[in-house]
Amino acid sequence: VLKALCLGAKGTYIGRPFLYGLGALGKEGVTKALEIIRKEMDITLALCGKRLVTDMGKDQLRR
Repeated sequence: VLKALCLGAKGTYIGRPFLYGLGALGKEGVTKALEIIRKEMDITLALCGKRLVTDMGKDQLRR
């Protein structure tokens, strides 16, 4: 998700984790999936030395 945003995307489709969460735990599963994705984004931003997604750019990516 973060890579796509760095490349200029305004958003991404990430429906599968939510469907898995819904199937496993219902509404709570969807909430948990969102929390996991948010936490992973926060960790990735921290590892890049950034606090906000808007601070990221193409220069943060490597091949």
